[in-house]
Amino acid sequence: MRLRLLVLIPALLGTLLAGRPAIAADPSAALITVDGTRFVDSHGREVVLRGFNVSGEVKLAEKGGLPFAGPADARTSALAMRNLTNANTVRFLLSWAAAEPARGVLDTAYLGQVAEQAGVFADLGFEVLFEFHQDLFSRYLFNAGSWYTGDGAPKWLVAAGGYPAESCGICVNWGQNITQNAAVQQATYDFWHSPTEFKWQAEQVLRSLRSGLSSSQFAHVLGVDPWNEPYAGTYDSGQNSRTWERDVLWPFYQSFRAMMDGAGWVDRPAFVEPNLFWNGNVSNQPGGFLDAGAIGPRYVFNTHFYDQAAISGVLMWGKATDGQESDDFAKIRDRSAALSAPAIVTEFGHPLGGYTSDQAPSVDKAMYQGIDSRLPGAQWWGGVAASGPVLSGTQWHWDIYSGRHQELMNDNPSKIQTAGDAWNGEDFSAVALDGAGAAYLRQDARLLDRIYPSAVAGRTLAFVYEDRSRDGSTVLAWSPPPPSLPNVKTTINSSRYAVLVWRSGGDGAATEVKLPAGYRNTVVADVAYTIAADGRTLSLSGAGPAGVVHYALIADSAVPSSTVLAAAKTELAGWAAAAFPG
Repeated sequence: MRLRLLVLIPALLGTLLAGRPAIAADPSAALITVDGTRFVDSHGREVVLRGFNVSGEVKLAEKGGLPFAGPADARTSALAMRNLTNANTVRFLLSWAAAEPARGVLDTAYLGQVAEQAGVFADLGFEVLFEFHQDLFSRYLFNAGSWYTGDGAPKWLVAAGGYPAESCGICVNWGQNITQNAAVQQATYDFWHSPTEFKWQAEQVLRSLRSGLSSSQFAHVLGVDPWNEPYAGTYDSGQNSRTWERDVLWPFYQSFRAMMDGAGWVDRPAFVEPNLFWNGNVSNQPGGFLDAGAIGPRYVFNTHFYDQAAISGVLMWGKATDGQESDDFAKIRDRSAALSAPAIVTEFGHPLGGYTSDQAPSVDKAMYQGIDSRLPGAQWWGGVAASGPVLSGTQWHWDIYSGRHQELMNDNPSKIQTAGDAWNGEDFSAVALDGAGAAYLRQDARLLDRIYPSAVAGRTLAFVYEDRSRDGSTVLAWSPPPPSLPNVKTTINSSRYAVLVWRSGGDGAATEVKLPAGYRNTVVADVAYTIAADGRTLSLSGAGPAGVVHYALIADSAVPSSTVLAAAKTELAGWAAAAFPG
């Protein structure tokens, strides 16, 4: 009998369990997570996040601290971004002043509209990174006749601070207020020594977003950037930028991280920014979390980069050239490795209006070059083993209201700002609307509608994209194929091209590469591939054993003869094997 029971019990259990429904996966679980220094998806593929900030409109009062007038405009913006650039990510700005207009009082209507507008992007497949934005701490530090303005903290907080009348002195750029305006400095200093009010508000905002977004929408939420461009305001006696990061900024992030957990964001990382000036190429202060140790996977190394020399108008003459920003972005990769956390560059770009705007085509190209690879184009083919990981990034910014604003600067009806971004004379938006309400790019589509490896089955070993974008009538081509690969050169034939080299891994899902609109897609690869019906995604087979080095050349050229293609494949195979043996 005992033996018969031992036989029957497993059979009975199997019958009972077979009738039970499987435990469903959490539909709100993050689609993108952190694995070491990489973002990964559910297939274990290495993910690259590319897109824009949405948007500088949040700095303004005209739409109540929201990026859009309503969900219809949000959809117009999202569809334009997808169709014009093939982006997959937005950094979605939040306003403390709008969220908490009175102390301890939340504007639930504002929070509902934030969730509604962010949900539009999530529903269209974008990954969404929320960010609490500020510049110069608050608009309410500035008087009605001031030359400058800010954004961030609410009026009631500033009123309680008793700050001196603001003045930047002799300033030629709004950013000088950060270190020269006593009101900005003191308010910023006070914030870091008493951030309790902000963190209470932030917790309520995160709880509201967690409940206001549907499960499928929240699955597209990457995490939270707690504070834009942090700076001490002033340093205490004996303190410097490095010790301030260690003793003030990092404990703030740890406290914010714990608050995220309590608000239901335990599986989303905090995208933390170091000292604003840690990687400046003019104003520079030591930083980058030098004393934090390994911070992943609950934190992401989140930084900005603007070429201060180029923006200055006097410290860089002429246009950017091949490799100009490569070392700056290599420094970001190095900090990512040291911190054992992914890196993302959540702001970069160059003014599209003003006296340095003629440098924008070359400077922005150099920045995208630095994000794609740590090598200048002239060194890429010969030194490809040092190309490094592809960085994620969101360009500043994507504002469909560019040049069409009606902003009362510091609430002054005699100072209505309409041009550019309508904020401190800036003009960065990559998009605008024409008279018929259709979105168009304000920069060369060849620069912004890029090839990038959005999901790699394994690990990226090297990547380059020669976009051949234009500076006026000049073709900017910085990555020439070498004479030692004549059939590769013939295949490219002076066209745009990309090369991806990766070591296989994952669960068999395909490697996916985003493609520009109208690209002719001459592909030379050592794996099978397909191109989506809309021509915007290349899928490279993920079948086969792990640990194998693969390559793909994707050229915007007419298909050459089968003889040339076969010879180009042989050349690429030998080149890749020599660069990445084993």
